[in-house]
Amino acid sequence: MWALISVYYKEGITEFARGLSELGYRILSTGNTAKVLRDAGIKVVDVSEYTGFPEILNGRVKTLHPKIHAGILADRKNPEHMKTLKELGIEPIDIVVVNLYPFTENPSVEMIDIGGPTMVRAAAKNYENVIIVTHAEDYSWVLERLKEKGELTLEERKDLARKAFMLTSTYDAHIYNWLEKERFGDYMLIPLKKKATLRYGENPHQKGFLYSHTPRGFSNIVQHQGKPLSFNNIYDADAAYQLILEFEDPACAIIKHTNPCGAAQGKNITEAFEKAFSCDPVSAYGGIVAFNRIVDPETAESLVKHFFEVIIAPAYSRKALEILSAKENLRAIEMPDWGHLEDINMKQVTGGFLLQTADDKLYENLDVVTKREPTPDEWEALLFGFKVVKHVKSNAIVLALKDKIVGVGAGQTSRVDSVKIAVMKAKSFGHGLEGAVMASDAFFPFPDGIEEAHKAGIKAVIQPGGSIRDKEVIETADRLGMAMVFTRMRHFKH
Repeated sequence: MWALISVYYKEGITEFARGLSELGYRILSTGNTAKVLRDAGIKVVDVSEYTGFPEILNGRVKTLHPKIHAGILADRKNPEHMKTLKELGIEPIDIVVVNLYPFTENPSVEMIDIGGPTMVRAAAKNYENVIIVTHAEDYSWVLERLKEKGELTLEERKDLARKAFMLTSTYDAHIYNWLEKERFGDYMLIPLKKKATLRYGENPHQKGFLYSHTPRGFSNIVQHQGKPLSFNNIYDADAAYQLILEFEDPACAIIKHTNPCGAAQGKNITEAFEKAFSCDPVSAYGGIVAFNRIVDPETAESLVKHFFEVIIAPAYSRKALEILSAKENLRAIEMPDWGHLEDINMKQVTGGFLLQTADDKLYENLDVVTKREPTPDEWEALLFGFKVVKHVKSNAIVLALKDKIVGVGAGQTSRVDSVKIAVMKAKSFGHGLEGAVMASDAFFPFPDGIEEAHKAGIKAVIQPGGSIRDKEVIETADRLGMAMVFTRMRHFKH
């Protein structure tokens, strides 16, 4: 019996090879793998010695030889195959243990593995006769099964072959993406790895899973406490995370069903949280809270007075975590790679996907289009509000002061209704609108939204502009003594 071992990642390989050798397998190996095994006292036959052909081209050609691949691919149940092997002095290879060059860690031509994937695919194709092992996590159970029964079941072999083809297909996808000249070429290959099976999807009758294409982001979070994250928890937490990254000063964002219901800045995150919570304490119930600073004990004390599903932050002090632990179901998560955002956005439609570049800008220009200029305080409030409205579902309206929002109108089918809802929300929680401004994610198609805002006391507006009725909207703002700024950049969010 022969086992061919050629691995880049050496973790656990000496124990596995020693176990195979003790079971009577002769070990074929190459290069550095052979050296590691010999240094561990394991008897090894070099591939070049077995094939009678030296490694050439600086190691680019070593296992690409008929004696290797015929030994892997031969069908043991086919008499002609076995006769050919015997005539040519080729030994059947029963186990192939291979992993690949680390292309994703160091993308380059020299890191494109050729011999490795060729052996993996050959062994996986012939899984009924050959055991293919490509992941170190499988070493122990494969060895244990061989010790107990001397063989693997057909289903176990098939599972190993499935993992092998997964390895080669994702490997090739990474190479294709590296070689693709166009950002959005004719094909988009996105290798995904399951990171978690969730309790359910958006609703209990739906199944839910988390897959990742990168070791960053939500595949890399640290959960300090609380129940496992649900589908909706993760989706909402991501919305909170994307919003909080808009701010440089200490800030807090509170999200409910992916829409902001509170956002504020302060001299510290405790103050920011209190301001954000005051915007809409009813909607904040059971929401997601995001901070852009380490959560300290004072902030934790404020948080545990209320019910939230998830807290997300760059880090937590030890004392803060002790305080938060009083709420045993509260998920406290941190993102070690804080600041990472995807540069491609993808949405699924029936039969396909819509892809777009990320909405990673705030405005094109800031053009005052009215006779009245915003005051310095209004300018601060306008920019603050526009940062938030970018993350509200369209049609989106945000009423804001210079350090917090006071009203949100989200997801309405007419913009004037979003204005009315934002005003209603602000007034229902006692927010005076003196000094508040209005931010809109897209242009006002009619002057009615401006008129509604003015009736509520709003004196300054920021919006992208671009309506065929811009002139009429600007004239209305001038007539009402309001200031208006065009950003020349829309932020629809569906």
